[in-house]
Amino acid sequence: MSIRSLVACGTKVWLDSIDPDLVVSNLKLGATGATSNPIIISDLLKTGRFDAQMMDLFKKGLDDEAVAWEMTDQLVNGAMAQFKPVWERTHGNDGWVSFELDPLIEEVQRNMPHAERVKRYIKLGEAWGIGRLNRMIKVPATPAGLDAVEELAAMGLTLNVTLIFSQRQYEAARNAVWKGAKRRPGGTDTFKSVYSIFVSRVDVYTQKNVPDLSPAAQGQVGIVNAKRLWKLNQDFWADKKLPLKQEIIFASTGTKDPNLPADKYVEALAGSDIQTNPPATNDAVERLQKTYTRKVDQLPGSDVLADIDAKVDQAKMERVLMEEGVSKFAEPHLKLLATIASKRPK
Repeated sequence: MSIRSLVACGTKVWLDSIDPDLVVSNLKLGATGATSNPIIISDLLKTGRFDAQMMDLFKKGLDDEAVAWEMTDQLVNGAMAQFKPVWERTHGNDGWVSFELDPLIEEVQRNMPHAERVKRYIKLGEAWGIGRLNRMIKVPATPAGLDAVEELAAMGLTLNVTLIFSQRQYEAARNAVWKGAKRRPGGTDTFKSVYSIFVSRVDVYTQKNVPDLSPAAQGQVGIVNAKRLWKLNQDFWADKKLPLKQEIIFASTGTKDPNLPADKYVEALAGSDIQTNPPATNDAVERLQKTYTRKVDQLPGSDVLADIDAKVDQAKMERVLMEEGVSKFAEPHLKLLATIASKRPK
């Protein structure tokens, strides 16, 4: 059972990797989509498995930044081809692969005026998203990212708004995407959007920053936060009568503490929408051979919820985790550029 059991209870399982070998093996296990980010691309290119493709790009005279984007495009295209039959079978409800826009916009280019950052997201989304059938354009829920998603949705792109930690971010993203979707030239029959809620990073944050949470509440904040946002999402779209589902992606589902069950978040969020699980988490789930049941709509007791609500400052949590999240994607992209430079013929 395991991954197929998770799927059977209502969860779509996407692989948090576009490694060609892992895509094939996880597709066989029941995965129906994938996602990429700068960390994943950087780690893949470091392996040396794609040096031949990079050499071709070097010969064409592309600089390191251009090579990084072309290689990302190639790797995402490979995963898209594997999942395209799922996309066709579900009429666009599943089978997607996410392509993340430039992580340096927020970190390295932070002195760029806000309006210019917004324009940069829109330009990149158009360049890397238009005409790609089962590609999601991944935009962070930063101020500039949130101000770009309406126009990106209006272009007809399918969006994955990522790095969401709070209700404020989720509602801002959803409202902007929906506003843009209603301006799509072809209408909303093929409109699809997802909102990536990060889970385990929240619990890492509370252990460090909210140590006075009760033992029952500590380690549950990420799950409670994700389930509450899932319910808000369910309620908002319920009356919109859209052919395709607008879904929550439960991201950051791997456990950071080796003493915790590897499937802690997988099990807690089972039953609906999408989980993007790291390869190691999917491997662990498969080894456990559990039968999963729907738990996504089950919250802990009122005493636990009251403790969380009283002690967790949502605005502070969002601020700290967003700063960490932006850095975590920018640093690997810079390392990726260094890796490409090191492989360039001297």
